[in-house]
Amino acid sequence: MIDKAAARQYVRAMRNRTVYLLGVVCLALAFSFLPGARAGAAEVQEANSGRGGETLDLQSLRVKGKTTLIEFYSPFCPPCVRLAPLLAALAQKRSDVAIKKVNINRPEVKGIDWRSPLAQQHKIRTVPYFVIFSPRGKATEGQAASRQLENWLVEAGLMGK
Repeated sequence: MIDKAAARQYVRAMRNRTVYLLGVVCLALAFSFLPGARAGAAEVQEANSGRGGETLDLQSLRVKGKTTLIEFYSPFCPPCVRLAPLLAALAQKRSDVAIKKVNINRPEVKGIDWRSPLAQQHKIRTVPYFVIFSPRGKATEGQAASRQLENWLVEAGLMGK
C-alpha cells in the first residue's frame, strides 16, 4: 500500500519531469527552425540498427579518445523522440563527444519493450537512460549521466538552466 506522502512525492516528481520535457520539446522545435541546423559533420549514430533489443557489449561502443554518450531509448517513448533533435544538435556542437543511440525494442514489439534481452541485460527500467564513458573508459550512468547531459545541453545553448 502506498502512503499519501509517497504518492504526493511521486506526483511532484512526475509534474517536474513533465515541465522539463515540455522545455525540451520547445527547444527541439526552436532548434529545428534555425538556419543551417543540419549543417556540420558530427551526428548521432544508431548503435544497434537492425538488431534492436539484442544484448550488446557497451564497451564496444566506446570511441577512442572521445567521451561517449550512449542513450538507451525506445521509438515508443515520447521523451526519447523529443530528445533526438537536441542530441543531434549537441553532436554538432561538441566534437569531443560521440553520441550513440541504442534501441531497447525488439522489432516485433509495439510499445516500450521492458522485457527485451537488452533491457534485461542492462537492467533498464526507464527510458531515456544514459551511460557516459570518459575517454579513459570510466562509466557514469543513471541520474549522474542525465545531469551531465543536461549540463552539456545548457553549455551548448540548447537548453535553459
